[in-house]
Amino acid sequence: MAGYVDAGRPDQAVLLLRVMCRHGVEPNSFTISTAIDACSQLANARMGRELHSRLESLGLQSDVVASTALINMYGKVNDIEAARRLFDGMALRNVYTWGTMISLYAQNARGAEALCLFSKFSLKERPNHFMISSIVNACAGLGRSGPGRCAHAAAIRLGYEDNEVIAGALVDMYAKCGHFESSRFVFARIAAPTLVPYTSMIISAAKHGLSGYAFSLLDEMLDRGVQPNSVTFLGILHACSHSGLTEAGLSCLKFMQHDYGVVPVAKHYTCVVDMLGRAGRLNEALELACRVDASGDDCLMLWCALLSAARVHGRLDVVAQAGTWLAQLAPGVHDVAGAYVAMSNAYHLAGLIDGSLLIRKEMKKRGIRKDPGCSWVEVKGMVYVFYARQIEACPRGEEVMMLLRELKARMVTERSCNTAMSSFVLFDVDKLDSDMELVRVHSEILAMAFGILSFPIGGKIRIMKNLRICGDCHGVLKVVSKLMEREFVVRDLNRFHHFKGGSCSCWDYW
Repeated sequence: MAGYVDAGRPDQAVLLLRVMCRHGVEPNSFTISTAIDACSQLANARMGRELHSRLESLGLQSDVVASTALINMYGKVNDIEAARRLFDGMALRNVYTWGTMISLYAQNARGAEALCLFSKFSLKERPNHFMISSIVNACAGLGRSGPGRCAHAAAIRLGYEDNEVIAGALVDMYAKCGHFESSRFVFARIAAPTLVPYTSMIISAAKHGLSGYAFSLLDEMLDRGVQPNSVTFLGILHACSHSGLTEAGLSCLKFMQHDYGVVPVAKHYTCVVDMLGRAGRLNEALELACRVDASGDDCLMLWCALLSAARVHGRLDVVAQAGTWLAQLAPGVHDVAGAYVAMSNAYHLAGLIDGSLLIRKEMKKRGIRKDPGCSWVEVKGMVYVFYARQIEACPRGEEVMMLLRELKARMVTERSCNTAMSSFVLFDVDKLDSDMELVRVHSEILAMAFGILSFPIGGKIRIMKNLRICGDCHGVLKVVSKLMEREFVVRDLNRFHHFKGGSCSCWDYW
């Protein structure tokens, strides 16, 4: 059974367990643990729960190895609550048990819980390199550089600094927190970078719009004999997509298979569709999308990329075709809310209000709800979250509003912003009662004002956002960076934007 699991044939391991039971051979804790590992690879929740029951019937529930395997299995089938209940019920846990639970939280976008559990463990025990890597990944997901730096310090203190997995995770974490200089510093200290650190650095450069640096890293790793893999080329294609390097991206798609034997999959084609769409080559993008064999979330990402470009270029025929594909995806299984909102906005921008309302009605009918837009800023280890149009809950709300009024007045006076700035609509005090002072300010603008108030002059203000930044907010941040002589680093759903002196690192191509 263990041989089958190690050879990547978990189905045969499960079959062997059934044969074993039919022959009257009683399994022990090692046998059950191996079978649970097989279920984890298969993501077979039903079989995993059967083995859980079998473990208890054999009186082996106190076995640490078997229980840890069960925790991992529940995580692989996305039942994190069951994994945590089992973890909490264990009388005895080892470092691997703690590490497994922390890793599951980090892998399932529950970084805050991973940090909390790690804090409890580190008060009593010495974390291993696997746990440090997981907690760094959790900080990357949260966009929190404070605890990320603490994890980096712990890695140095415990002698894990030279571990390439941790080094790759640190490169990724600093980049995702908006500290690209720190990413480059960590990478430069690696004596002989292997595939993992190189790939992490290439993806980081792509996210920050540094396509030239991404290509130079690819050339460097090839010169050193480090062979790129599928993820490496995904980073290169992403860099091309967000820098307008369409022909370079198309060439990359060809030579990755021809020269390096890396067969493109749905994620690579999604990058290329996005790249063609951004360049206005919608017909080529549509033709490619129709040829790609994609299902589930891969299908969702592919058609969302095309839908975004179709909305920008006013191609409602492509919007309608994308909608046909997306209608096949179940809302409860796939996060289709953003796609439906994009379709609705496309019709609205084209002046087809009835079409936009029809999409909204369909969303309501299918129970599809979009996550509210929010932004957050980390100041001295504390995270402050901002929601659009919720000034009453905004930290330092009165000061923020005073600053926004001042900024708007300066922009109007100096005529420094030509956009409609619908994201920066302040109320007319003369037309509203004092207790009705509400605003329609997007979350990143609230976070921007709070950052100006909270960070000293000269320091970068880093803002994280859960959705794509809108064009108006992008324009406002450019103008404010010049008016206030401040530098902003904004992470949205797709990439990083560095605002300084009235311009953005994306050069308005995002």
